Amino acid sequence: MNDFINPTVVTWVVIPLLICLARIIDVSLGTLRIILVARGQKVVAPILGFFEVLIWLLAIGQVMQNLTNIANYLAYALGFAIGNFIGIFLEEKLAIGKIIVRVVTHHDASELVTFLRNNHFSVTMVNAEGSTGLVHLLFSVIRRSQLPFMAIHIKRFNPKAFYTVEDVRFVSGGVFTVTDTRWRSKFSTLVRVKKK
Repeated sequence: MNDFINPTVVTWVVIPLLICLARIIDVSLGTLRIILVARGQKVVAPILGFFEVLIWLLAIGQVMQNLTNIANYLAYALGFAIGNFIGIFLEEKLAIGKIIVRVVTHHDASELVTFLRNNHFSVTMVNAEGSTGLVHLLFSVIRRSQLPFMAIHIKRFNPKAFYTVEDVRFVSGGVFTVTDTRWRSKFSTLVRVKKK
């Protein structure tokens, strides 16, 4: 216990660890905040911003009080790097917002469209002309949490289909399912079946 209270240990280990931890938390919050701002989340983003800046002030305050300690600078930079990674990871796991999925296929897409519509996805199909001839173009606006389910079935029905995914900032009208739990249970069941 005396080693922990030792001023050298506090200066070179404890304070840098606290600075690193503070940076991990504030940068993770900042990454989430930026993503939420881009998606138009007007309530949650400012709350995250408040805590982000408060924690940042504590971290930078410690660095400024100990300007001669190189460990603080390294901890600050390391916390920033790890915080970016964790923020992006958390955002992917939360799967906030809606996305548009565009599918381009040379093959008949009617089975895929029927399957998706039977599973309460809204799908618009258009015949179009690509660089190699006639194609079917499908559009669907879905919750981000539903993308794994949809991607598996796009590949199941049209293995060579080309598809893109983009964030959608605002959606008005349309048909959306009430809850995501059904999709998550279907997806987890599908994954379990594939593993067997």
